[in-house]
Amino acid sequence: MLFTAVLAAALAIPALARSRQVPVVDGVIGGVPKAPKSAGKAKSLELVVTSSPTPGKLRVTENSGICETTPGVYQASGYGDLSSDESVWFWFFAARNNPDTAPLITWFNGGPGSSSMIGLFQELGPCRINNASTAVNLNPEAWNEFANVLFIDQPIGVGFSYGSTNVGTSDEAASDVWKFLQIWFADSRFSKYQTRDFGIWTESYGGHYGPTFAAYFLSQNAAIASGSVTGVPINLKVLGVGDGLTDPISQYPGYITYAGKNPYHTLVSTSVISKASKAWSGSNGCQAQIVACNNGGSNDVCSSAQDYCNDNILSPLAGNWDVYYVPTQNPDAYPPDLTSYLTSSAVTSKIGSQSTWQETSDDVYNNFAQTGDWMRSSLPHLETVINSGVRTIVYDGDADFILNFNGVEAMVASLQTDFSAEFAQQSFANYTVNGQVAGLYKNAGTFSYVRFYGAGHEVPAYQWGSIPRGAAALQMFTQIMSNQSLTPT
Repeated sequence: MLFTAVLAAALAIPALARSRQVPVVDGVIGGVPKAPKSAGKAKSLELVVTSSPTPGKLRVTENSGICETTPGVYQASGYGDLSSDESVWFWFFAARNNPDTAPLITWFNGGPGSSSMIGLFQELGPCRINNASTAVNLNPEAWNEFANVLFIDQPIGVGFSYGSTNVGTSDEAASDVWKFLQIWFADSRFSKYQTRDFGIWTESYGGHYGPTFAAYFLSQNAAIASGSVTGVPINLKVLGVGDGLTDPISQYPGYITYAGKNPYHTLVSTSVISKASKAWSGSNGCQAQIVACNNGGSNDVCSSAQDYCNDNILSPLAGNWDVYYVPTQNPDAYPPDLTSYLTSSAVTSKIGSQSTWQETSDDVYNNFAQTGDWMRSSLPHLETVINSGVRTIVYDGDADFILNFNGVEAMVASLQTDFSAEFAQQSFANYTVNGQVAGLYKNAGTFSYVRFYGAGHEVPAYQWGSIPRGAAALQMFTQIMSNQSLTPT
């Protein structure tokens, strides 16, 4: 089978620290810390601060020469200062082709608490980290081949962002991202992008972030139009969510299904699957707790649901296989770790960073764990966005366990939108890239879904058969950002 070739290639990579977007707490993937930590803790600075925040302004380093080395392609990195102690890190890359007319997208990784530098350097950015984690190579399948791309580390405290870590819900995160974008669009270097078609692309906990951010931007646009809010309307045209946690009640049974049967191998024994099934449906089990959370449950109710469900279902069903790419045993060394590269002074001295980079902020993750935001469904936001006319795509990789396609497809099936009846009547068709099958897809109206073969949690980081690494994801991205439904080539 083709996946054995992918497996062999992955096993040939030197053993490095496993990349992760979801923290492991006391041995539980996505667990809840037993001792709550108070919000508002400022991220300590381990580098000398060479520039001071000016609330409402950007601090920008232009054309650092790091990552994007294509001649003539503009890049900028730096901070948008929300306040004197809240600084959001961004890294912008102009489109390699037609930058003056190309759309603008933002990219957000998940966690909650994970840096969007994961997406930049492991997935879709202009360069990719090499297998030794020592340098980067130019990425011919980068998404800035077609669009202007803005990577954002959020909430405050994540990645290179620094300051008081007060955010603990997706709604709070949406507000801060909107404030940052208002600062970014107001800067003379970037004001020309105000009227461009705008897309939100995200993955993992982005199943919460993407719909929540998009719905919030739409509501702010309406408030600006009515005169109740002052600001720049965001020309939102596209929402893309990859391997996302959107609606726990429809997605958690997917762990049970995927662990027992998936395109690669069984993950655990039948006894473990049986125990997890009982934990799902039992009295005051996972299902009942998620329902209670979403029926007006308190933070404690929702946090307890996350703790119970991940301890009794998500974690045990993974077995000894990597949750982000199940063909390999835990831990998988691919994609390569970014830490040594992004903490190197050879890099940080050129890009304008003011704090030591970390892949995941435990403080931010703990804030979200205490509010139980994980178990609060963002399905209503997703339905609002789809029905508003924003072109929306949900995509995933069939080798991902932690947000597996069984759960994602159940979430999609539970949507109640203008296109849901049409979508349900469609049959899956082969999504091809230059005649090579890359996965399965459906379109209905301005909504699309695609499941990529051979891809793990970070879809653009993988290849399948003779299709180059990231090429299938780039084709999807280009079609959607061109305001087209998915079309095989």
